Amino acid sequence: MNETEFPPEELHSLTRLFFPDLASLGMFTAVEDSDLPPIYRQLLAHRNHMTVTVEAFYRSLVDVEVLERRREADKYARKILLRSQATGQVVQFGIVQLDKNCLPATAFEEIVSESTPLGRVLINHNVLREIELGTLWRVEPGPELCQMFNLATPEITYGRTAVIHVNRLPAVELLEIVAPV
Repeated sequence: MNETEFPPEELHSLTRLFFPDLASLGMFTAVEDSDLPPIYRQLLAHRNHMTVTVEAFYRSLVDVEVLERRREADKYARKILLRSQATGQVVQFGIVQLDKNCLPATAFEEIVSESTPLGRVLINHNVLREIELGTLWRVEPGPELCQMFNLATPEITYGRTAVIHVNRLPAVELLEIVAPV
């Protein structure tokens, strides 16, 4: 995608919550799963929770670090990092937006307590869920993403947009970008 194009709505609806200028986060190009390097295909091209996927890949549980949050009416959104408990290394950046009305109250309250990664909360509460993979993205990190990933210079990485359906309702929108491997 060149700088004059507008991002697809699924990406824009999430990034605009925290990034008025998308370029500060990065340059995004939609790709097919066959275009992903094998490690990134393993990390992103699936219908599983990223919490579980990155924990298995890095052989470590992860902690969530909430960088910024927004709460409006029945919506809760946050900009986060997932960090390996073993090393403290950032393994993923994400933006998540939840619809309070589509989640059990106890699960929603644990999510907004900001102490446990979203995927772990949904699993622990045994919430009936289905993950719909949206678009896979090639990401050239912008200044803010470089800072979050502790990169001296941009290194190409990859991400995805997805929707988590709870009881067949679109409850959670996600942008998940893995740290360069």
